[in-house]
Amino acid sequence: MSRGRRARARTPRRKLPLRYLLPLVLLVALSAMLMLRGYVHSEILADHRVRPPAPTDRVPQKILDGGPVIDTRGGGEQSLRVPDRRLVLTFDDGPDPEWTPKVLDVLREHHAHAVFFVTGTMTSRHPELVRRMVAEGHEVGLHTFNHPDLSYQSTDRIDRELSQSQLALSGAAGIRTSLFRPPYSSFADAMDNRSWPVTRYVGSRGYLTVVNDTDSEDWRRPGVDEIIRRATPEGTGGALVLMHDSGGDRAQTVAALDRFLPELQARGYRFDNLTDALGAPSAHTPVTGLGLWKGKAWIWAVTASDSVTGVLVVCLAVIGVLVLGRFALMLLLSGAHARRVRRRGFSWGPPVTAPVSVLVPAYNEAKCIENTVRSLMAGDHPIEVIVVDDGSTDGTARLVEEMRLPGVRVIRQHNGGKPAALNRGLANARHELVVMMDGDTVFEPSTVRELVQPFADPRVGAVAGNAKVGNRDSLIGAWQHIEYVMGFNLDRRMYDVLRCMPTIPGAVGAFRRGALERVGGMSDDTLAEDTDVTMALHRDGWRVVYAENARAWTEAPETVQQLWSQRYRWSYGTMQAIWKHRRAVVERGPSGRFGRIGLPLVSLFMVLAPLLAPLIDVFLLYGLVFGPTGRTVLAWCGVLAVQLVCAAYAFRLDKERMTHLLSLPLQQLLYRQLMYVVLLQSWITALTGGRLRWQKLRRTGAVGAAPGLIPTPRPAPRERRPVG
Repeated sequence: MSRGRRARARTPRRKLPLRYLLPLVLLVALSAMLMLRGYVHSEILADHRVRPPAPTDRVPQKILDGGPVIDTRGGGEQSLRVPDRRLVLTFDDGPDPEWTPKVLDVLREHHAHAVFFVTGTMTSRHPELVRRMVAEGHEVGLHTFNHPDLSYQSTDRIDRELSQSQLALSGAAGIRTSLFRPPYSSFADAMDNRSWPVTRYVGSRGYLTVVNDTDSEDWRRPGVDEIIRRATPEGTGGALVLMHDSGGDRAQTVAALDRFLPELQARGYRFDNLTDALGAPSAHTPVTGLGLWKGKAWIWAVTASDSVTGVLVVCLAVIGVLVLGRFALMLLLSGAHARRVRRRGFSWGPPVTAPVSVLVPAYNEAKCIENTVRSLMAGDHPIEVIVVDDGSTDGTARLVEEMRLPGVRVIRQHNGGKPAALNRGLANARHELVVMMDGDTVFEPSTVRELVQPFADPRVGAVAGNAKVGNRDSLIGAWQHIEYVMGFNLDRRMYDVLRCMPTIPGAVGAFRRGALERVGGMSDDTLAEDTDVTMALHRDGWRVVYAENARAWTEAPETVQQLWSQRYRWSYGTMQAIWKHRRAVVERGPSGRFGRIGLPLVSLFMVLAPLLAPLIDVFLLYGLVFGPTGRTVLAWCGVLAVQLVCAAYAFRLDKERMTHLLSLPLQQLLYRQLMYVVLLQSWITALTGGRLRWQKLRRTGAVGAAPGLIPTPRPAPRERRPVG
């Protein structure tokens, strides 16, 4: 083996961190629960469906002329009838949580027994009723699991229907049964060339096939008297009577049963189990050992899936209220904000003309820094520019120095992170008003001027600008463009009116230096230093406002991996900031106001709602697979329509082209799931005590400085060798 191969062989395999696996495991588990719930709750058609006629030439005549119990076990062909003065009542399609207990109550009151042909789905959902049937001496037979017409199914499907039904029965009551009734069956003389092979095959699996010879037709709900008349045998002959304890309103069945039992008992009839009436061994066989535990595990899984689905339905209702409530607030309050700041004569006070210090923290921004600095130099407000090179290895600082622009200073420091770079720049700033921006962002000529005008109000401590996606030509860029315009800027208008804006964007924000110094500057306690300092300013009593015309163009992540890294940091940092400022909830004054208004809104709209939002799409898939499809699609489209209205309004406020909204439906289906997994991973990281480090995104320099209002893409600069 070569040295290189030996080296590769010794290299340990990297294991996927637990926090990356847990979201996937949770998603798979929830999906499995929903699929199980949908499978068990799948629609069961009524027994009275009419099947097209088929030839009967392959069915033995003695079967056609025989009784309702057909025994083909061991290859035989035997037909049995119920003896005289014996009645075997049979109930199909249950157990039903409403009607089966009432039927059992009537049977117990009149000391009668019956046979319940249960489906596996209903047995799985209501095992306690099957246990009661067995405990009160009734017999239980199989009516398949999902109630299909077995005449059109393969032997594998038949085996699966039988085995799954037995599994449910063993978990519910600890027994197996040898009685079987095919769905959509009728009298023995209705056996045809499609159903007879099924009867023979089921017999080879050890089952007695039970049809009927007296049909009460209670499924028609013809009235109590008519049900009794049709269920009563002629003379003193025995009968096997078909009734139903599920599949609809069975009030007439219960009422008829309460009269039918004493009337027939008075005529000398006995209501027995089938095997008792035939003088045969019990159809029930106890299940023990592994088979019993497998059945119990199945019942537990179904019960758990019902419980989980119930919780998810509640969560869906919660997210529905949150989403619609947020949209209503956004439309109402953002409109109020726009009307306020756009009305004729509006101003924050006297024009702010004082020079401004612009801080540009930069770490390996060689591809973007020239565009950033040149866009600042093209501005129409007096500024000094301080580029803080945070230990770059790609020559970022040298590039700025080589530009030799007046009013631009470069400060070098060892890599200490963005908060340290901003604090270093703040310490070297000459002016009271400080603008902060990212090294991959470009400003329009009026951005700085528009950004500092609100400082004419001495109560304003910070101003959020209007961050826009510059590289929006790709699909993932278009999705982020929608998110920035609708989810961020429309939100900022709403939070401005409510006076609880949670974040000054790192791409474009301005601060009063004195306000920053009062709260201790930029903190590195969290990964969202912009959110952290904004909350601190609120708690210190400063106003934080939004300047819609202070536009900045930033380079958004261009790959899913980069987007994941960025949003993971944002989500986790926001959660850290919320936790750090949690005491504001119980404090007084401005801090308490923010704690009792701002923190709950941020927690609901930025942490809880995004975590639950994918349930809308999960239940869309659930409804498409298991129904009701039409109502599900209509509900999803309704939510999408509300989002489209809000997005269109946001685009109109920002004077953006509506064409990007064509990708909104796809964004809701795909992008939302990505954000969900990112937020879920952030939760797991927080709950497991994990630590997340800053992650540098790869830049392309696609957003270039342009003299017009909208930056135009420029070719990325040639790669430069790192400067030692």
